[in-house]
Amino acid sequence: MGFDYKKDFDNIDFRKHPEKYEVGRGEQGLLMVEPYKGEILPHWRFKTPDIAKESSEKIYEMFLEYKEQDDFVGMDMARKYLQMGYTRARRYANYKGGKKYDKDGNVNERQINEEKAESAAIFEEKWIKAREDETYLALKKEHKEKYG
Repeated sequence: MGFDYKKDFDNIDFRKHPEKYEVGRGEQGLLMVEPYKGEILPHWRFKTPDIAKESSEKIYEMFLEYKEQDDFVGMDMARKYLQMGYTRARRYANYKGGKKYDKDGNVNERQINEEKAESAAIFEEKWIKAREDETYLALKKEHKEKYG
């Protein structure tokens, strides 16, 4: 079953109602799930490796804070922002201006930007750490068993 984008995201507090949260695939829902979007998004940046380091460390720190609170939804959302830091920085590393496709839908030629590639690697390290965290994996399994 796919991610349900028809939920009333504007009126659901997923901290109060974790049963309404769907893990989805990859980054699904990360720009919709509150209050986590409002807490994490302001820290999400990848323009330079120094900015990516600061950003990824802050978001990973938030992941650990959510973990201390047994807040799976918060942990999963932090993991999604770390993943998005990697994927977006990687896209900007591969394509000038982050544009994979031209106006006609053809794939643009890759032009590797080493600075963005380094930013992507910084986020990737924290993303892997989060997604392989044993507590996270156990809570994810429990959440899926309880709520689907």
